Amino acid sequence: MDIILKENKKILNLLTHLVAWICLFSVPYLVFFPRLREFNMSDHMVATIIINYVFIIFFYYLNTQYLVPALLINRKWWLYILSVVVSLNIYLFTPKQVATIFATPEYIEQNGNYIINPSFKGDKKITRTPRKSRRLADPYNTVLFLLVLSFGTCISVTQRWLSSEQTKKETENEKLNTELSFLKSQINPHFFFNTLNNIYSLAIAKSEQTAPAVMKLSSIMRYILSETEKDFVPLSNEIEFTKNYIELQQMRLTDKVTLVFNTTGVIDEMQIAPLLFIPFVENAFKYGVSTKEATSIDIQIHATQNQIVFESKNTIATNISTHLDSTGIGINNAKRRLALLYPGKHQLNISTQDNTYQVSLHINC
Repeated sequence: MDIILKENKKILNLLTHLVAWICLFSVPYLVFFPRLREFNMSDHMVATIIINYVFIIFFYYLNTQYLVPALLINRKWWLYILSVVVSLNIYLFTPKQVATIFATPEYIEQNGNYIINPSFKGDKKITRTPRKSRRLADPYNTVLFLLVLSFGTCISVTQRWLSSEQTKKETENEKLNTELSFLKSQINPHFFFNTLNNIYSLAIAKSEQTAPAVMKLSSIMRYILSETEKDFVPLSNEIEFTKNYIELQQMRLTDKVTLVFNTTGVIDEMQIAPLLFIPFVENAFKYGVSTKEATSIDIQIHATQNQIVFESKNTIATNISTHLDSTGIGINNAKRRLALLYPGKHQLNISTQDNTYQVSLHINC
């Protein structure tokens, strides 16, 4: 399929160039058509015009395919200007000489005047051309050459700039995708490390909740393996994953911890990047769980038609308050992923006030 598209693109490009040349060379004849009907051209004049066209086409592609990329783009200004001047002089004087190979000229220049060429055997009535038009021939060809040269240079430079920008954009996207994949690969080990520690604690205590905890972990692993390969997932799936994690953590909580988890709004209609909430949820359990004092964890998720709001609030347990760290691996990863996936479309506030750790995340969709 890609080969067919490339072939079609080549054909379209060829046809575009062909039509452009036909239009360019037809303009003078369309403009001066009434006068051309009264003017007969000799074979030499026809040959000169055709060779002029061949030379102008040759210099156009010489300029766009070699001079611009090799000299102009590489800032070899003087070499480029010299090449253009040489090409112009070749264009102005060579076609006339080449045309004599195919047809005898009807006139020759002698002592600054044009006289009938003795070797010309055609109709001599059509050979006399006003001297004024002869003087205008070179200026006209010069203007045509510079016009085609300038147009070709602009097109070539613009195409290369667009190609460079496209390559730059693709490189940046590839870099971002690589970085996002790396961040995801960091999330999973960090998350599993904490979760397995929790299950290990249940197993050491020979808790009946160990088997259900393993099943919850299995469900969580299934989600991570199947859903996190996608750039975006349904918000309802992400909430279900978060709920499973909270229930897994809840198995080890004592009655000293008050836990609230609520979701409201148009949950089923929204999409979100996977694993965005879990670092903040982990932090809430990391710093908000105590077996010696009363603490609380409050997690709220609300969605509207154009915004997703995540809010987390937890009491900071006394025994770990002096070690509170809001710049751990999980939080740093979450911040970086938000910057990459929602540039200018999110607001994250993390604060500690009155022995309470608060996270407020607003994402505009």
